[in-house]
Amino acid sequence: MDSLLGAILITGLVIIMMIMIESLNIESKGRFFEGLGRSRVGGVLTGALLGVLPGCLGGFATVSLYTHRMLSFGALVAMMIASAGDEAFVMLAMIPKDAIWIFALLFGIAIAAGIVTDLVFKKESPMHCGEHYAVHSEDTDEPGPAGKRRHLGWKRAVLFAGVAVFLAALVSGHLEHGGEDTAEIGAAGFNLLSEDWMNVTFAVLSLGVLAMLVLASDHFVEEHIWRHIILKHLPRVFAWTFGVLVFISLMLDMFDISGWISGNTAAMILLATLVGIIPESGPHLIFVTLYASGIVPLPVLLASCISQDGHASLPLLAESKTGFLKAKLINCAVALAVGFGAMLIL
Repeated sequence: MDSLLGAILITGLVIIMMIMIESLNIESKGRFFEGLGRSRVGGVLTGALLGVLPGCLGGFATVSLYTHRMLSFGALVAMMIASAGDEAFVMLAMIPKDAIWIFALLFGIAIAAGIVTDLVFKKESPMHCGEHYAVHSEDTDEPGPAGKRRHLGWKRAVLFAGVAVFLAALVSGHLEHGGEDTAEIGAAGFNLLSEDWMNVTFAVLSLGVLAMLVLASDHFVEEHIWRHIILKHLPRVFAWTFGVLVFISLMLDMFDISGWISGNTAAMILLATLVGIIPESGPHLIFVTLYASGIVPLPVLLASCISQDGHASLPLLAESKTGFLKAKLINCAVALAVGFGAMLIL
């Protein structure tokens, strides 16, 4: 049940983000995102900025832009390195002073790694989404296009009801991440940075989507949202997310990760990097807690933060398995390099 609720929550957040991005692109006639692909350095900076945001919001947006060929592979890697997932909320609550400069350090590492990645993988481009965030002729403001008609069809009604139910579940607290309760941990420190704050953000975005569904043209609802996002992305994202969460839950029940902890810093760096491959928030919290308790040194936490990205890479796994594997391999290599480098310096 926890895996099912988690899959519904993650899928809902991804779909809300996709709809918002699609709408921004259409309303700006493609100008909102057209500059992202012109400069790889600018795209890497965008990915790093989105990744350093606490939680999965920036990660979901970056994955969506990457799968629609609006951000480079280096920008995707930068996001995944800069992102600490939901653990960022816990870090801000438990070690606020350390968290700020750790995030700044991750941001710098992410930009450097992203630029190098784009130099190495010059021809790397996401090929797993056949449709871009395209602006169709029906989306323009020219007078008289059929796409500007609005009527209450069954697709619009189903979409409105689905978003409304998701919003109600989000506000009522019926949808929560599996594993560690980051909201409860965060409440001990900055309530503003708890998971409740993130839910409020997505609740506001959901309200915006509801308003959009009322005002949007038939063409936008049927072509951009229904055919592209709902039929193409939603089933794949949900199936992979649910499957991975069930697998992870079974693995965590069978093996006690905390029992592997030792006082060997080198072994801990390697362990933190390997655990970071898991596309889930929860297992990584142990390294935050151990660092806050003074049990493990900074290099271990850095390796954990770099290699893991919370739930952000789950949609990437659904959309591009090759991209997921390549990005994770690069993340792990950077995590090991930074972790062992810091161990030698500190």
